[in-house]
Amino acid sequence: MTGASRGIGAASARLLAMRGMRVVVNYLRSAEEAQDVAAGIRAAGGQAMAVQADVRDAAAVRDMVERVGTQWGGIDVLVHNALIPYVIKPFQDMTWEELGGKVAEEMRAAFVVTKAVLPAMTGQDWGRLIYLSAVLSRQPRPGFITLGTSKAALVQFARFLAQELGPHGVTVNVVEPGPVTDTGISHVMEGERARQQVAATPVGRLASPADVAQVVAFYASEDNVFMTGTTAAVNGGMSMY
Repeated sequence: MTGASRGIGAASARLLAMRGMRVVVNYLRSAEEAQDVAAGIRAAGGQAMAVQADVRDAAAVRDMVERVGTQWGGIDVLVHNALIPYVIKPFQDMTWEELGGKVAEEMRAAFVVTKAVLPAMTGQDWGRLIYLSAVLSRQPRPGFITLGTSKAALVQFARFLAQELGPHGVTVNVVEPGPVTDTGISHVMEGERARQQVAATPVGRLASPADVAQVVAFYASEDNVFMTGTTAAVNGGMSMY
């Protein structure tokens, strides 16, 4: 599980462990938080290890996968949730480095982690690839062109993978939350903006990390035998597609 030290990643790691999976809590800088997530899972009777790696660095990801392979064997499920930094500003104030850099780094991370775990999955004709996107990939909001554009690219990447990997028993799906509370970027959705989003959501609240984790867990499970190339909108009906 990339980006699993807090928010959606931590909630998903805990739920997957509770359902019997051995979980790798990947992090970049939040060592203490990642260790706390892994320790909490172990205290509850699950199996977890925290492993540092920059998911944009192919060598670091290979080392992480090799470490997991040595201890637990191959990786059956990839949940790619790592947050790649981005700017929030209008397009007219933006440089190519800010927009193009976000798209390139988003896709580099997805490419690197997928390349690293795929041989084990195709070798056993079973695997789960799950990518975290955002509702902004379909529904623009002022200032979020970097995030929305990069996540739209990630969604299309997943669809092409789903077509290619279906014959190998590997499902590929996307979880696409709307605004989520208690995450590393929740600060951009506060006050009046948050109230507006709640008012536009039929269920009357924003998603929690636990709401998103439930969908991640379904896609990761053996119950999901026939859904691939899909995108799950986890937004309480704020955006319907």
